[in-house]
Amino acid sequence: MKNRIFNVAILATTLTLLATSTALAELHVGAAIVDVSPTQFPVLVNGGMTSKTAEQIKTPVSSRAIVISDGSESIALVVVDSCMIPKVLLDDAKNRAAKRTKLKPDHIMISATHTHTAPSAFGALGTDADLTYIPLLRERIVESIVNAEANLQPARVGWGSADAPEFTALRRWIRRPDRIDDDPFGNPTVRANMHAARNPENVTGESGPEDPELSMIAFESHKGVPIAVLSNFSMHYFGDSPPISADYYGLFCNGMQNFIQQKYPDAKNVVATMSHGCSGDIWRRDYAASEPSPYENIETYTDALLGIATDTLQTIEYADADTIDMAETRFRLNYRVPDHQRLQWAQQIVETLNGELPKTTTEVYAREQVLLHDLQSTEVVVQAMRIGDIVIATTPNETYAISGLKLKQQSPLEKTMVIELANGADGYIPPAEQHPLGGYNTWAARSAGLEVHAEPKIVAAAMRLIEQVSGKPRRPLAQSKGPACQATLATNPLAYWRLDEMEAPIARDSTANHRDAMYEPGVVFYLEGPASTSLAAAGEVNRCAHFAGGRLRSAIGNSQANYSVSMWFWNGMPNDARAISGWLFSRDHAHGITEFGEHVGIVGNGEHAGRLIFKQGTENETLVGETVIPRWTWNHLVLVRDGSTVRVYLNGNEAPEIESDSVKIPSTAVDQIFVGGRSDNDSNWEGRLDEVAFFDRALSADEVKRLSAK
Repeated sequence: MKNRIFNVAILATTLTLLATSTALAELHVGAAIVDVSPTQFPVLVNGGMTSKTAEQIKTPVSSRAIVISDGSESIALVVVDSCMIPKVLLDDAKNRAAKRTKLKPDHIMISATHTHTAPSAFGALGTDADLTYIPLLRERIVESIVNAEANLQPARVGWGSADAPEFTALRRWIRRPDRIDDDPFGNPTVRANMHAARNPENVTGESGPEDPELSMIAFESHKGVPIAVLSNFSMHYFGDSPPISADYYGLFCNGMQNFIQQKYPDAKNVVATMSHGCSGDIWRRDYAASEPSPYENIETYTDALLGIATDTLQTIEYADADTIDMAETRFRLNYRVPDHQRLQWAQQIVETLNGELPKTTTEVYAREQVLLHDLQSTEVVVQAMRIGDIVIATTPNETYAISGLKLKQQSPLEKTMVIELANGADGYIPPAEQHPLGGYNTWAARSAGLEVHAEPKIVAAAMRLIEQVSGKPRRPLAQSKGPACQATLATNPLAYWRLDEMEAPIARDSTANHRDAMYEPGVVFYLEGPASTSLAAAGEVNRCAHFAGGRLRSAIGNSQANYSVSMWFWNGMPNDARAISGWLFSRDHAHGITEFGEHVGIVGNGEHAGRLIFKQGTENETLVGETVIPRWTWNHLVLVRDGSTVRVYLNGNEAPEIESDSVKIPSTAVDQIFVGGRSDNDSNWEGRLDEVAFFDRALSADEVKRLSAK
């Protein structure tokens, strides 16, 4: 009898522990909104080259907080209507919030929306931080976290995603090599810059990809009542006027809340927030579009984007998420400080200001050099958090769209959101390959001052944290092999470079021959390739590289006289820019042209403008095609070298564009090939290239046709 009672007692205890464990593992979510609008005027406003102030509030600016707990861990996600918020202020707010809640400081994420019409919390360019406003902002952020935790209730979580490509586009375009601009230091370094495509004749193409994904994490009570929605979109900002304003982010959040409250009358306290996706090189206007956007004012733009968001919200399926996790890392990065000569130049200009704020671009950047010299380095914070099968990663600055895509494409969890301007503000962080192209996003200042390799270090840190919180390894970075790609591989090329990389210097060979090639500086990555081909799987964007003065190089070994090259090309140069618009392919000794070399390109100005050209040696006759190739269009080329015969095919046409049976047989001693430029770096390619295959034999007409198939 005693044993029986004892066993019953053990069973009861076990059931109690299990019940307690289940209760502890249940997801709880709370949310709150706190007004962070200034109370004293005038107030400094961020977002411009020189200082400005505001005297009134057009729309309130807010701190919107979501606290999530599984009983053992709690995390907070906070989005604040501010242009940028420094790490020191945010660390202070986190420590204060931790003292008033159960949250740990390293389990709090605070990001800025990047509205350019909010009070200045961060000194950058010609605007200082508003020291009167900062204490109010800090305390109101803390208050939003405390209030959100007080509202915790059992909840379920869901994920939604939709593409909104008409609402985001590249604003950073690559300038023509003959139209380079000067930087603020008086040097002609600007090969790429924001909004350069306002005049299409000045540019050759976008400098990177966009990320059109509008992603959402939504929480509802067990009764199906919405609690909170966190949206994320990669679009720099839609400026409102006059300040103070929450920009389009505030309109979006209020519109989402109104929609939910109309559909769910019990959701009186629902909180909608929008975080900033990676968009340092992104804006709302598509300079490549033939027609202007129908969303030319902030209201029509926001309403249309909100329509996509609300449609997506209604498709979300909710589920229990019994565990959450969060990880953080901190590390130091150097600033690109001025050398002695530039520092002296800057100090002389700053001395003339006599303590006044700078009023010209030159004065702004002179002062920034002095400040960077004083700072030398900074600490950055990177985080990742998991909510069930959803993961969020952060970057502490204005990263480019490709940075977010790197994390999304490699994340082991399909549901991945990337929030930028989180936990600090160190301005633009371009990928390393963007620095040689210059432009505003790279000019050394607190708005863009970190070391050249800051971006890959930040992305690598975020990726490691994603692996840590998910417990799974990252996915490999490689696009799928569609039917056209498989057809190329079936033709047995000696090397096949798909040019789908996200960074330099290696172009992977997709064959089993392991003949990787090397990118030179002056190439940018992961742009859209030929859209009409089946090079990637259905529904997947085929990717390519854009060449802006750099080349792809490979030592192919001592080849026979017979060889072939296949590639897709997209010319960014107008025909009247120079004698040769650009060289596509070159086989010769490096750093010059010799009698043994041969080169394929497109004629620039003159009688044969826009036509393919084949040139051998230095004195031999030049062969020219018949078809004028339009700028900014995808085309396919195959060069076939068969002894003394040369044939160049365009777009799979049965008849060669260029043909000659009496060309000098090339030397097999030449083992260097260059794609996207000539061996002597003359008139290198300006535009996109994709799917480059090299064959150590002459292709047949049938093989050429298969390679050109769309």
